[in-house]
Amino acid sequence: MNKHRLPDVTVAQLEYLLAVDQAPTWAAAAKSLGVSQSALSQGLAELQRRIGLPLFSRDGRKKVPLPEALDVIEHARRVISQTSDLSIWAESIRSGSAGNLRVGLIDAAAVDHFGKDLRLFRQSRLGLQLRISVGPSSQLLSALETGELDLAICVKPPHTQFTTIPLITEDLCIYGPPDTKEPLNDEWGPWVSFPTGSFTRQLISAALTSEGRSFNVVAESHQPEVLREMVLLGMGWAVLPRIQAERAPAPLRPIKPEPLLQRELVAATRMMGTKNPAATALIDLIKSRTKS
Repeated sequence: MNKHRLPDVTVAQLEYLLAVDQAPTWAAAAKSLGVSQSALSQGLAELQRRIGLPLFSRDGRKKVPLPEALDVIEHARRVISQTSDLSIWAESIRSGSAGNLRVGLIDAAAVDHFGKDLRLFRQSRLGLQLRISVGPSSQLLSALETGELDLAICVKPPHTQFTTIPLITEDLCIYGPPDTKEPLNDEWGPWVSFPTGSFTRQLISAALTSEGRSFNVVAESHQPEVLREMVLLGMGWAVLPRIQAERAPAPLRPIKPEPLLQRELVAATRMMGTKNPAATALIDLIKSRTKS
């Protein structure tokens, strides 16, 4: 451990010393720094006092560096350079172009809606460590709450313990097995759907109940692609995002052309604590591209 007390030298004082070394006159050095000659002289006098060594001698009316000043000048050059690097690094963190960003997305957000945005964001910030995880909304929000994620792009939660920013609204339609005709008075279902606790399942249940329909679920999966395959196999009906249910090569056809409901996808962050600047930058990028 260093037992010597370190001199209380400021970066500004070291900048004064470098300016005097690089400029032809003290007046020019003061002008380059945007300070008066008096402030420059006082700053360098204080530097000499704090390190306990004289750095200049007088030659007539001029002050000239002593040999001891050369080592201090070299030290000042290293400190200023490293401080500049620190400033650039800090600005990159503040602007979201460096550091770490952990983003969780539901499958529709990752695959169908914002995949291009994520690629563009990553390519524009090569110094940023971007980590992506995909899962159901409740799982992502749990990870956000515990600090495992900085940002969750998911179905809008029914509770308000997070800060949410609307991104897009998507249609969910009713789909039956391939040989299903539009029912009139017949019972709909049985259903294959998202697991209990899913925000989307809650929305589906409420929408079907408002239509006076039962919601008898015989099979569950968090993955819309799996539910679509269950419908194709004739295991039941499903309410799915149109963009996922009607994807080639085996698109489902909705029972009715109009959607049963819409769900809102949001960007969720913790309500308390400091926001990750990179998360803010990604949200801004997504919103700018969804508007265009």
